[in-house]
Amino acid sequence: MTIRYGSLGGLTILVAVMSMLPMVLGNPYQYDVVIHIAINAIVVTGLNLLIGYTGQISLGHAAFFGMGAYASGVLTTRFGWPPVLALAAGAVAVALLSAVVARPILKLKGHYLAMATLGLGIIVSIVITNEMKYTGGPDGISVPPLAVAGFAMVGEKRWYWLVAALLVAVTWLALNLIDSPAGRALQAIRGSEVAAQVVGVDTTRVKVRVFVLSAVVASLMGSLSAHYVGFITPDLAGFLHSIELVTMVVVGGMASVFGSIVGAAIITILPQLLSAFEDWETVVFGAILMLTMIFMPKGLVPMLSSHLRHRSA
Repeated sequence: MTIRYGSLGGLTILVAVMSMLPMVLGNPYQYDVVIHIAINAIVVTGLNLLIGYTGQISLGHAAFFGMGAYASGVLTTRFGWPPVLALAAGAVAVALLSAVVARPILKLKGHYLAMATLGLGIIVSIVITNEMKYTGGPDGISVPPLAVAGFAMVGEKRWYWLVAALLVAVTWLALNLIDSPAGRALQAIRGSEVAAQVVGVDTTRVKVRVFVLSAVVASLMGSLSAHYVGFITPDLAGFLHSIELVTMVVVGGMASVFGSIVGAAIITILPQLLSAFEDWETVVFGAILMLTMIFMPKGLVPMLSSHLRHRSA
């Protein structure tokens, strides 16, 4: 598989940044922020394949993140499963569920599709909250550290290198997918589903596959996040978390892999920077997002790329 020259340059920059970041990260808090950025960026990259490249909105994607987190939490603490096996079981369960619900849901369009995915997310969140015996209900549940063949992932530096490697790998895979015939099929559906069908694209199968792919990516990162943080609550599967993920896609840039990373970084860091505003934090956060949508409707990265192309022309 090959990547376009511009994308290869962006991937090289990403590798360089992730390699040099530990030189400037001075304390566990900074490592923690970067680890959460990387986890969010991986989830949002998968979500951007669905929303940005295929044009299918999802307002319930946090449900899959939460299912992965609780699969790892419940299976390891309640049933004594090894963490890696629990993580894999959660991903398989999410793949099966998303494959089952994708066909009827993805037949819908526009706000009907948005409401259907929102309903799915609400159902999962309610189940997690009410299943007190296994999930701990609203109080949440503790999750043991991730261990592989006796090697425990303990400490911010170990987690940093794990999520950094995963971020680079997922970015590389996403770029290759986009430049492949399958990726062109995704973009054809976004442009015109009828036209895509006319040229022979099985639009239903393509949409189901990308929906399942994005759901499994969210599940895997939910499991890793649960083991990293060590404690999970139903908020992971909540509506606000889904909106946060969609916001990362839109702010960074729809149909932009590197926009996913930038959007995840901005939305993860911004609340930390706005903490000085105390009670006005939410208002300022909303105002920034509103202004971003007004002046950069295509997202930050596509706008900057377009500006640089015009200057070099």
